[in-house]
Amino acid sequence: QVQLVESGGGLVQAGGSLRLSCAASGRIFSINAMGWYRQAPGKQRELVAGITNGGLTNYAGSVKGRFTISRDNAKNTVYLQMNSLKPEDTAVYYCNAELLFGNSWGQGTQVTVSS
Repeated sequence: QVQLVESGGGLVQAGGSLRLSCAASGRIFSINAMGWYRQAPGKQRELVAGITNGGLTNYAGSVKGRFTISRDNAKNTVYLQMNSLKPEDTAVYYCNAELLFGNSWGQGTQVTVSS
């Protein structure tokens, strides 16, 4: 079992920046990849960015060039640096760990971008 704890959400003005953190604990060896998802009110949860154990990354088109996902293996932590934030980035952001069998999710952290 893997536990994920997110932090770093909050309220920011359009054009501002935030950095989200996701600390993993438990059966870390079972993690294949990690990622950030978001869910806005009335919308489906969508992938924002992902990173493999080898460091390969992928991004949703809407955030490419503005968001950067990274990981610190020594701290078992994944980060999402979000720059040039837009009101449409407002959502609950969830950390996800893709495991050998199944997935693990964090509790979510709210990001609100005011115009």
